[in-house]
Order: sequence, then structure tokens, then C-alpha cells
Amino acid sequence: MYALFFRLFFRRMDAERAHRLAFGWIRLAARIPVLRTYVAAALAPRYTGLRTEALGLRMHGPFGLAAGFDKNAVAIDGMAMLGFDHVEVGTVTARPQPGNPPRRLFRLVPDRALINRMGFNNDGSAAVAGRLGARREVFRTVVGVNIGKTKVVPEDEAVGDYVTSAERLAPHADYLVVNVSSPNTPGLRDLQAVDRLGPLLTAVREAADRAVPGRRVPLLVKIAPDLADEDIDAVADLAVELGLDGIIATNTTIARDGLGLTSPAGLTRETGGLSGAPLKRRSLEVLRRLYARVGDRLTLVGVGGVEDAEDAWERILAGATLVQGYSAFIYEGPFWARAIHKGLDARLAASPYRTLADAVGADVRKVAA
Repeated sequence: MYALFFRLFFRRMDAERAHRLAFGWIRLAARIPVLRTYVAAALAPRYTGLRTEALGLRMHGPFGLAAGFDKNAVAIDGMAMLGFDHVEVGTVTARPQPGNPPRRLFRLVPDRALINRMGFNNDGSAAVAGRLGARREVFRTVVGVNIGKTKVVPEDEAVGDYVTSAERLAPHADYLVVNVSSPNTPGLRDLQAVDRLGPLLTAVREAADRAVPGRRVPLLVKIAPDLADEDIDAVADLAVELGLDGIIATNTTIARDGLGLTSPAGLTRETGGLSGAPLKRRSLEVLRRLYARVGDRLTLVGVGGVEDAEDAWERILAGATLVQGYSAFIYEGPFWARAIHKGLDARLAASPYRTLADAVGADVRKVAA
């Protein structure tokens, strides 16, 4: 049903306009008590075997919504209603900013992919913190907050910019993510170099601890799939050295060659980050490499090209305790999370593993053995 609706309606509409429209429907449904109860019953059934503990947090399952969909923390209950076990909001910057001028979001339908150059459009960390602080939870879900650099802030002032957001948002976050891997803010990816990343993560850790003295807010870093393998190793080693809680692998890619793209060349040449199915192989490679490097010392979050339960299961076997998606939601629609949970539950039941935790990294450990 949704596939037909997408072809007849959303596919003909500008991608960002379609996002706003669908987003509005989700938010509206979550505000109507009887309707949201029925929607959640249909789309968010619970599987006890999928219960997950990660980052010191308990979740209904391992599958969450990646950052980028709910940039301003306005639809957390709506996304939980649709079955996402955790919702990562943002990316949020210290100052509000409009992002890049339209058009800035493109569907590559034959490739089941997206290209975006949104540019961290958001209301700013003060507004988002206020919204999170005033939220009255309808559906219990874990909320992560993804923070990035304000575009107009010079690179030599980036640490202070991140610290401002961390101080404001840490009290309202179940976990924090430092985003240094979006390709749409000039100079941002340069912060992934370990000599710059170390001081940044240390400062954010200290800011979160100051803001929430009675609770340790888990801190993760989100990295790009375009890093060279030796740089992935360096970031992994740094994360362990600093006592970071986890790594999210991966953000969007600036690559186009070698991905087998079949969409019109005019679309594939658009600048910005590519997400969706073409990213699947590389994001999985990065995840496996990270797990081989850090094992169970960090929580790894697999994201990039996750389309179905098989992809999610593959990420778990490769070392991911948590799995996230975004782009396939556009193509699969509101039943997507339900289908992934059902498929994961079936795969776990048919596997030799008693729990999901037992399955995490199993394929990598087999190779190492």
C-alpha cells in the first residue's frame, strides 16, 4: 500500500516538501490519544527477545532512528509510536541556523538512496534544550542528542561551540553524539583528525559532566565512511583511550564512484552526503573494522544502508549493539520498524545465540578465531 502511495504521490513531490508533510502527519497522529494508542499497537509490538541494554540504558530493542529526521526534537513520541526503540535528534548546533539554500534534498529512487546538503538546519541548542526540558513523555523511548558545529563559527573556536551545546543539552539527553562527519559544513570533517578530535571530545565530556553532575551522560562520536582504514583505527584507539562510550558508524558519504549508482547523472552529481543502499557495503566494512579493534570495550552503532531485517542482523553480527536507519524509512514507510523487529526476532530464534547480546560481533570473532 505505501509503495503505491509513494509512487503516485510522494515521488512526484519535492523531497523536502514531502518530508515536511509526512513529518506533520506523524506529529499530528501522536497528539491524538486514541489514535496514537492504536497506531502504536499496530506498528510497535514488543518482542521480549529483542530487549537491549546499551550505554547503561534499557531499550525495547536495538533499532532506532538516526539523526537527521527529527532535527529539532519535535516528534520523539511520534517516532516511538512508529516503533523506533531509540530516537536520535539533531544535528543541533549552538546557534540557530537555516542551513543551506534549497534545493538541498534529493531522492535517488532507482538506487534507494538520498543526497542531502541540508547544512545542519535547526533551531539551535537553547531552543531544543527548552523543548526537551518541557517534554511530557507519552511513549517511553531513549533519546539521543547529536551535536555539531555552527557554520559561521571558525574552526579554531569549534571546541567552545560544541561545549555550549553540550552544556545545554546534556541534562535532557540519554546520550550525546559529537558529529564531526557531515560533509555539509565546511571544515567539519577535519575535526576527525585525532590531534583535533581528542581535545574536542575531552572538552565535551567535561562539559557534560559539569552540566549533569549526578549522572554520567554517555558520549559517542559519529564518523564518516570516507575515512582511510588507518584513520578508523586511530579514532577507535582514541575513543578507548578517552573512555568514550561508543562510536556511530557511519555518516553519509561524499563518494559517488564505485557505488554502482543507476540514477540519472544529473542527480548523482549533486553535492552533499549520499545515504541509503549504496552505502551498505562500506558502512559494514567500517563497523567490522571497529569491532575487530575495540571488541566489547565500546558500544558500536551500525548505520548506513540498513534497509531490512537482514541488514540489521548483519550489523549485529558485525559488532553493532544498536542499529539505526533513516533513508529506507522514506521508501518503506510507517511499517518499516515493525518489519525489522519481526525479522530480527525470527533470525534470533533461528540462530545459535540465546540473546542479541550473544550475537553482537559473532561473525568478526569467528574470523579472528
